[in-house]
Amino acid sequence: MLLIVVVSCVVVLLAIVLIKRKRDREELEQHGITPEDLHTLLTSNQDVALYDVRLPLDLLGDSVVIPGAEWLAPTDVIANPWLIARDRDAIVYCTCASEKTARAVLRRAMAMGFMRVRILKGGIEGWKSKGFPVEPYNKPFHLGSGGSTSVAAG
Repeated sequence: MLLIVVVSCVVVLLAIVLIKRKRDREELEQHGITPEDLHTLLTSNQDVALYDVRLPLDLLGDSVVIPGAEWLAPTDVIANPWLIARDRDAIVYCTCASEKTARAVLRRAMAMGFMRVRILKGGIEGWKSKGFPVEPYNKPFHLGSGGSTSVAAG
């Protein structure tokens, strides 16, 4: 009997994980943009707002951003999606391959009615792997939050 309960729990957990992965893939397909497509947008002078939403420690560890990007602490933008431009296309990116932080920002922004937000597939690592330009991030920031009362600079 115990074996049946354990197996049932494992099957349910596996189903939940698979459903979540499928949803994430579909979300990325619908709201994602490739590094190549973003590069084309930026080089054609399209009016695009670009947001780096990496965690402060990630930014400290790799203090470069895509040219023209504004860094926003993920906690700040999730709490206040109005930090993202609403009047034009907005692209958010983070560090991790699963785009976990960018997804959280996307979901919060969409829940607030922002329909022009997209995620950069592969984040900054995907961008750099294609050889696209980055620039140093030298603005001060606080490691504990996104506050401008900073203690660190890239």
